[in-house]
Amino acid sequence: MSTDDWLTDTRASYDTVAVSYADQLRDAIAGHQYLRAALALFAGNVRAAGGGPVADVGCGPGHVTAHLHELGVDAFGIDLSPGMIDVARRDHPGLRFEVGTMTDLDLPAASVAGVLAWQSLIHIPDDEVPSVFGHFHRALRPGGPLQLLFHVGDESRLKTQGYGGHPMKVHVHLRQPDQVATWLRDAGFEVEAQMLLDPDEKASQAFLFARRKPYR
Repeated sequence: MSTDDWLTDTRASYDTVAVSYADQLRDAIAGHQYLRAALALFAGNVRAAGGGPVADVGCGPGHVTAHLHELGVDAFGIDLSPGMIDVARRDHPGLRFEVGTMTDLDLPAASVAGVLAWQSLIHIPDDEVPSVFGHFHRALRPGGPLQLLFHVGDESRLKTQGYGGHPMKVHVHLRQPDQVATWLRDAGFEVEAQMLLDPDEKASQAFLFARRKPYR
């Protein structure tokens, strides 16, 4: 499958489920202390690195972007799906959201103080991940933090339905944290920490906390 094919399928799928997805995740952060703690840590790392604009890449309906803003972070959201961006702008009219893709991230070099990508890397095929991390590295200022959240596993599957029963056609790639950490190091990041959520459950998730290496 070409890049255009899977990007087109992913965009169309999330356009279809945008409203129901937003309704289902509206209280996700408020109800999960570890998600809140991870975002608070990220916000603190951004401030410690000097502050500045932060890109929430794959922002969906903007609930994570909005939470970062509540923590005092100058966060803006980017998402592949125009439908998701419409919902984000509707629900959070005071914040900045734009359509874009992490496979061709349209941000100037060293222009952001932090990058966050929660559950958006899961739709990127393995052979595209190094390029995506290269885009993150280019856009980040030296010393800027990167935080990833993704599903853990060793398989890829096709998701054909979700979020209110709407039809979808997206591939979901489950990965081991050590593999993702290796890709990050190869792209020039320092990996600072890993954390598993619900490690005894089948649908566990992993955080990776990394940083663009500062100039020496």
